[in-house]
Amino acid sequence: MCLHIYNVQAQKIKIKTGIEVLKEQNFKCIDGKRVGLITNPTGVDNQMRSTVDILHEAPNVKLVALYGPEHGVRGDSHAGDAVGSSVDSITGLPLLSLYGKTRKPTPEMLKGVDVLVYDIQDIGCRSFTYISTMGLAMEAAAENGIEVIVLDRPNPLGGNKVEGNLTEDDCISFVSQFKIPYLYGLTCGELAQMLNEEQPAAKRCKLQVVKMKGWKRKMNYMQTGLQWIPSSPHIPQPVSAFFYPVSGILGELGYISIGVGYTIPFQLFAASWIEADRLADRLNALRLPGIQFRPIHLKPFYAFGKGEDLQGVQVHLMNYEAAALSEIQFLVMQEIAVLYPDRAVFSHADPKRFRMFDQVSGSKQIRELFSKRNRWEDIRDYWYKDVDSFRKYSKRFHLYK
Repeated sequence: MCLHIYNVQAQKIKIKTGIEVLKEQNFKCIDGKRVGLITNPTGVDNQMRSTVDILHEAPNVKLVALYGPEHGVRGDSHAGDAVGSSVDSITGLPLLSLYGKTRKPTPEMLKGVDVLVYDIQDIGCRSFTYISTMGLAMEAAAENGIEVIVLDRPNPLGGNKVEGNLTEDDCISFVSQFKIPYLYGLTCGELAQMLNEEQPAAKRCKLQVVKMKGWKRKMNYMQTGLQWIPSSPHIPQPVSAFFYPVSGILGELGYISIGVGYTIPFQLFAASWIEADRLADRLNALRLPGIQFRPIHLKPFYAFGKGEDLQGVQVHLMNYEAAALSEIQFLVMQEIAVLYPDRAVFSHADPKRFRMFDQVSGSKQIRELFSKRNRWEDIRDYWYKDVDSFRKYSKRFHLYK
């Protein structure tokens, strides 16, 4: 037996994130200020050093508090689990939770803080909760006369993909906190600028974005050369961020497996009653730009279908730029209803989960319109109705070409 050993080497880093630029500037914008840092394990520099440790060790910076989003500052809390407040074992600083009883910093939590610094890698999708934490922290900062500095990072999907309707009033929640599309095509710094300007003048915080160097809108994460740190347990690789919007809305129903609990989260659709080849043939016949479906058989390790023999399709992104990511789950729902009429999603899924589906979709209309005939064409116009106007509006906040 011949064993081949391959030398695996990271590609050259092509950009500098906000924390890299802040270091270059010798922390000028926070020099001598008492800093509260909102971060998690994704907050690192290009040498993989934690932003927590960098600011803690900087002689001209006084880091006084750490604030943890979902999963915690050190990434030691599981998805959906409340994050407790404690003391950081490495720095001895107070660890204050923004994913527990409170999701917006209280005046007490902000005592003794001059500036809040935000450094978290998100995934460019509205329902991922880190941007909700950022926006609520900005509101709290404005109310308490505290500055906000966002250390900018790439949108892993690039800056050109915009998909989905704006969140409607009755669906505002922590998984759709703002009236933006499902895929919004902005970096966290650009989004912060937009959210701040949309506030009445009296409610705006003093905001500064430390821009990246070298990032371009056409870049997806793999093209940056940066290492990827799991932004949550089920986003283990940058490609996982591409697939999260492919299946994440349907996944809220707990109706079929989307690969969570298997080795390729968000990249598949499967159930015990699906016939893999039939579903793959139906979906490939749609000739979706940039997408190919492959029959797959699996036995999940946990979550939906744990220990069961499931079959379905794996989604392959053949041409990322050409693919409309969020449409795929609705077309899967459509074709399942054709092949298995007695399994049509909204007559078979748990109605208790419909509310979360609506919140993540940003509108009850998506579910209500789709459930009439189980046809993507019935919701297509609604799903895309805000995209052109948002593209035009959001351009004024672009920091990168």
